[in-house]
Amino acid sequence: QSTRPQTVGYGLVDSPAALGAWIVEKFWSWTDSGGDLHRVIARDELLDNLMLYWLPGTGASSARLYWGSLRQVNEWISGSAGAPVTVPTGCSVFPKELQRPSRRWAERRFPNIRYWNEPGKGGHFAAFEQPALFVDEVRSFFRLVR
Repeated sequence: QSTRPQTVGYGLVDSPAALGAWIVEKFWSWTDSGGDLHRVIARDELLDNLMLYWLPGTGASSARLYWGSLRQVNEWISGSAGAPVTVPTGCSVFPKELQRPSRRWAERRFPNIRYWNEPGKGGHFAAFEQPALFVDEVRSFFRLVR
């Protein structure tokens, strides 16, 4: 999906089985589940998530999002951080996230980091996997900038 998203996109909008396999594989790979996805996300929750892609037919466009954004993230990592974002910033870097920046790297783009934490669990879908932990992270940052 990060090289030719439209190829997988046809299957994602044409076949519920293809969409289901794609969604479950991404959740299995990108969550902090220790190999047991249903330990952190129930089957009904996965089905609900799948329907959010199936009903409006947005599987292909969601694959294209990664194609477009990964290029930008790789550019930031390899050199140019782009224009600084100077608003107060909070960062929670979950252990199984796909891109895990160091604070030093993040400060190149976000020079006003007020909150930085690396929680002990969570992945790419941290808000879905660990909702209480995610809410605690958001609240911890906003307490600092009220």
